[in-house]
Amino acid sequence: MTTQQSSNDEGREKVAGIIEKTRVAMLTFHDGRGRLVSCPMGTQDVDFDGTVLFLTERDSDKVDAITANPQVNVAYSGDSEWVSLSGHARIENDVEKIRELWGPLTDGFMEGGPENPDNVLIVVEGDTAEYWNSPGGKIGQIFDLVRTATTKKEPRGENDVVDL
Repeated sequence: MTTQQSSNDEGREKVAGIIEKTRVAMLTFHDGRGRLVSCPMGTQDVDFDGTVLFLTERDSDKVDAITANPQVNVAYSGDSEWVSLSGHARIENDVEKIRELWGPLTDGFMEGGPENPDNVLIVVEGDTAEYWNSPGGKIGQIFDLVRTATTKKEPRGENDVVDL
């Protein structure tokens, strides 16, 4: 599997497809002591254009950390596809957008509805995304791993870096 630098529409579409299927991501940021910290987040807007949106509470540690250092990574992991999105985050209090994204599941995690001033958006604007996919799901990956180890052939699948 070789990595190539790309900015083509096909690469963006593959990244978008993986994000749309996966939806739950690990958001990684620097905490107040400079350590990398990750937490699971539900992607709110799946029409991927290089930007992903998350809902959270304003008084959370991640909001303080992102405000101090906006450099983040968002990782998506599916059955046989992965995306690592690197970019910068900002906090927005866009009540209209929060109202648009709010749903029954959001009520289970956050209080007060979209009008609650403690509920905010984390907006991550991607700079680059790297994706990997491996044919055949988990069973196919195991066979490919054995094939690669015994034949020294390159693993099957795709890997690309896409400029956003």
